[in-house]
Amino acid sequence: MKATQRDFAAAARRAAQQCRVFFFCGPDEAGASAAADRIVELLDDPGERIEMSGASLRKDPVLLGDEARSASLFGDARHIYVRASGDEALDAIGNLLLGTGEACPVLIVATSATDKSRTAKLLEKRDDALVAMFWPPDLASVTASVRGMADAAGLRLNGDIAERIARAAGLDVRLAQSEVDKLALYLDASPASPKTADASALDAIGASTEEDGFMPLVNAVLAGETRKIPAELHRLRELSLNPVGVLLAIERRAAQLAQIAAKIGPRGNVAAALDAEKRARRIFWKDERDLAAQLKHWRGRELDRLVAKLVALHRALLANSQSAELLLSQGLAEIARRAARR
Repeated sequence: MKATQRDFAAAARRAAQQCRVFFFCGPDEAGASAAADRIVELLDDPGERIEMSGASLRKDPVLLGDEARSASLFGDARHIYVRASGDEALDAIGNLLLGTGEACPVLIVATSATDKSRTAKLLEKRDDALVAMFWPPDLASVTASVRGMADAAGLRLNGDIAERIARAAGLDVRLAQSEVDKLALYLDASPASPKTADASALDAIGASTEEDGFMPLVNAVLAGETRKIPAELHRLRELSLNPVGVLLAIERRAAQLAQIAAKIGPRGNVAAALDAEKRARRIFWKDERDLAAQLKHWRGRELDRLVAKLVALHRALLANSQSAELLLSQGLAEIARRAARR
């Protein structure tokens, strides 16, 4: 079974009942992770979560099948959540499928993988598996998702408030969901007792804005503005911004740059391409100048190297959570210096 972000919502409930293996891939890691969480919510009894890494499964391909078919300490339900890069979990999934006996649900969120990867090809034609591909969202699609989140929480939002939440979350649906949840709690809203949310309510819960969030750091790093980096990293510590969240924001911008660069080509007109993206509402008008500056630094092979660097940095943060802030600072400084040299 295959799905994309366009039809995932419609297919999710059926997939949660029918499938035992779920492979979420694509350049929008936030969307893929949110989809995995949605499947867990829809499972009849998700039970205990067992987390694994793709690196550990690559070293021990038998581990996944053994764990999926073993009983928990108290015989309760469980599910396995795997974070992998590319096809790291391919052999482990193959062994899982070859095994006999009932296995618990297995959800894999694979960065740097697509629906053309070997793992996706292994699973896509199976009735008991779901392959879902997620591209970076645009402002309009995230705004629509926010409206859906609000409806489910018993909130009535107008388009401006929903768009403001989408922009403040940096088009990250997980952060947007968090803001909607806080807003519903503040207004004591529920599906049985809906409430209307206005700008004053959003201000009251302290919803992040772009100036208080990730984007100033993202833009400084990718534009090679090395003199701004120390102050932005200091602000990151003062606001206790999550290092992985910051890196995800940079990964989403890198994916956006890759999409636009592919449309421009080696000799295309950057300004014309950005204007077309803006008119199609795929980019926000405030981002146009920053995107133009960043496309001067990151095109072709340099953009490929940037993506590879971000993937490696992401894995390092997940493997060394206690040193995540230091690793992030070092990695972003290296990227900014690379952009400055360009």
